Order: sequence, then C-alpha cells, then structure tokens
Amino acid sequence: MTKIFLKTEINGLKSIVFDLSRNIDVHKKSVRLTNETTIDGVQSGLINYKETVTWRGKHFGFYLTHKSRITQMKLYDYFVDEMEEGKFKSFKHEHLFKEKNGVTLMEDIITYEVPYGFFGKIFDFLFLKKHLINLIEERNKVLKEITEHL
Repeated sequence: MTKIFLKTEINGLKSIVFDLSRNIDVHKKSVRLTNETTIDGVQSGLINYKETVTWRGKHFGFYLTHKSRITQMKLYDYFVDEMEEGKFKSFKHEHLFKEKNGVTLMEDIITYEVPYGFFGKIFDFLFLKKHLINLIEERNKVLKEITEHL
C-alpha cells in the first residue's frame, strides 16, 4: 500500500476552498494534460455525499477510466472519495481543510494499492507515485489560483 501526503496553503476561506475542491468543472481545468473528462455520474458543478463520478483520461499513453464515490463528508472540514471501478486494487483520497486567519490549509492523503504483484509495485515506485503527486499538485495549484483571484 502506498500513501501520499500533500499540504497546500491557500489564501482564502475554507468554505470556498472546500467547494472548489469538489467542483467537477474546476477539476476538469486542472487535468487538461491528461485530457480527463467525465463520462458518467456527476458531470458538472459540486459533487456531494454518496454521489459518483466516472473520469476518462489518458495516462501513460492509455485511456483509462476511474469511478469514485464520495463516501464521507463533513461540510467545510473534509470529504473522502474512494474508487469503485478502475485500475487500482484500491484507491482512497482524503481531503482535509483547516482555516486560520483567512488562510486555508488543505491536506490531501491518498492511499492506494496497485495490482500485478511485484511488477505493479515496481511500476508504482518508478512512475505511478510521482505521476499522482504531479496530478494532485497541479490540481492544487489551479485551486489556489482560482481561490486567490476571487
């Protein structure tokens, strides 16, 4: 099992950062490099507790799909999305939000398992983990830019 921890400080209210983080349209803007688009579930706007979204995007030269559901949510403090269908054995993304003096600390905790035994673990070590970190960092950069220019 692999765990990724990322922290991003954003000059903006927690409620705004929280809503932008679960906004499908904002996410689409942040994943342009992988040509990600929604193909099922929530297609636009805010995704809510128990709702699903299925993404299709190009990763490592292949078009892949990933269906996730919001499995936990406490407004403005956290939400969790978990894979229901996709290429991982398991995938969980926790989104945590804390605010102090108008600055929001956004934390991403991503926990996943890869298939294909030893070969999957080698692929994860050499390529996948860094790819996922880059995707989340780009997403967070877009969230920061949008929030700080409101």
